[in-house]
Amino acid sequence: MATRAQPGPLSQAGSAGVAALATVGVASGPGPGRPGPLQDETLGVASVPSQWRAVQGIRWETKSCQTASIATASASAQARNHVDAQVQTEAPVPVSVQPPSQYDIPRLAAFLRRVEAMVIRELNKNWQSHAFDGFEVNWTEQQQMVSCLYTLGYPPAQAQGLHVTSISWNSTGSVVACAYGRLDHGDWSTLKSFVCAWNLDRRDLRPQQPSAVVEVPSAVLCLAFHPTQPSHVAGGLYSGEVLVWDLSRLEDPLLWRTGLTDDTHTDPVSQGIGVGQLQLTEGFALVMQQLPRSTKLKKHPRGETEVGATAVAFSSFDPRLFILGTEGGFPLKCSLAAGEAALTRMPSSVPLRAPAQFTFSPHGGPIYSVSCSPFHRNLFLSAGTDGHVHLYSMLQAPPLTSLQLSLKYLFAVRWSPVRPLVFAAASGKGDVQLFDLQKSSQKPTVLIKQTQDESPVYCLEFNSQQTQLLAAGDAQGTVKVWQLSTEFTEQGPREAEDLDCLAAEVAA
Repeated sequence: MATRAQPGPLSQAGSAGVAALATVGVASGPGPGRPGPLQDETLGVASVPSQWRAVQGIRWETKSCQTASIATASASAQARNHVDAQVQTEAPVPVSVQPPSQYDIPRLAAFLRRVEAMVIRELNKNWQSHAFDGFEVNWTEQQQMVSCLYTLGYPPAQAQGLHVTSISWNSTGSVVACAYGRLDHGDWSTLKSFVCAWNLDRRDLRPQQPSAVVEVPSAVLCLAFHPTQPSHVAGGLYSGEVLVWDLSRLEDPLLWRTGLTDDTHTDPVSQGIGVGQLQLTEGFALVMQQLPRSTKLKKHPRGETEVGATAVAFSSFDPRLFILGTEGGFPLKCSLAAGEAALTRMPSSVPLRAPAQFTFSPHGGPIYSVSCSPFHRNLFLSAGTDGHVHLYSMLQAPPLTSLQLSLKYLFAVRWSPVRPLVFAAASGKGDVQLFDLQKSSQKPTVLIKQTQDESPVYCLEFNSQQTQLLAAGDAQGTVKVWQLSTEFTEQGPREAEDLDCLAAEVAA
């Protein structure tokens, strides 16, 4: 006896499901390789209509939803004689393919002729589009957060209360070295310090046991690996000397030194770039009277005329061009090709020249760090004791923008080697700030807490070979190696063009 289906939320779905199954059932009569109409009760497996009745509690009535009895045998699950080549081992029934002679070739050709012009027009549009400029396929796993990979340190140096004053990556990107010293005070005649290095590729890496340790009789204030020799590193000392070591020579690593001569710096060496022979070949001096007239300096209380240089960065586009940070807070554009003699009585084995060519608007205090853009010849950053980072164009004195990142000193600033609009800064409050100027020109994208007690972070360096790594050193004598998220290592679309627009606005 047939009755109507009980109303309910599943009635409509049940009818739709039966209708869909009917489309794959066998509606025609028996034939070769084809089963006849089957009732679901006669099947050896549970049929779909029976399952619908079990789930929904609906009694079936053909007249309520269909005009005729329709077989519900499914060729993929219900027909006894059907073979599924994907799950069974019996040979499948051959599938008939329509011979090519039966296709309507003239109509197909006419269709292709009609759409040819439109397809070519759209392909040309795509070819000229800039939608995917700067896009590169990257199959590496997306890193979604900034994490600390290593916390490195040398306990004997930390026990003396020494700070990490400088960091450098070697040319392979696998070794990070740090210099130990003091930036707040110190007596260079009695303070012993260290240069330490860790090979991060070694399986037996021990964070508190450097792979190389060099004892130095004076505090080391700056450090720089050779650009091509991965084991050679140069250090500038508080005493004014410059030394070069080969870290692969564990017994006697010292290669060269300047010694304390007339050519030795009379003040601590606070930053060094590159290495070469230690015999002096060129010399420069900053004399107040020879600085560009836009510079307004107060005369030193002792009547001295020399200007103290605190930081240096060379241009990536012109090897003769470099930027100097000064104790007076103003950056100077300088050139190695300068020919004017310096008006100084400082002793030197070579003639001293005046390199300054242009003076930029000053910070509110001494500059501790400068960094030239690796992507634009006219842009550079500076950071200093006023807690500000200035973005300058070499074509005008005022900065493009001035960002106050901290109420305390900023000790270091560096451009990213792979992202044109990304830079990092190290602050006296114990943090590392990562900026992405594509996202915001006023606040950091990520703030990394390096020290829990807010002791200063004195130095930081991006790894130009393993670009996801950033190392930072602090007043606790610790070097932390941070792994950057992919948003800081993958260049965005048109990012280089945005940097060019930024520089053009400054020039205008």
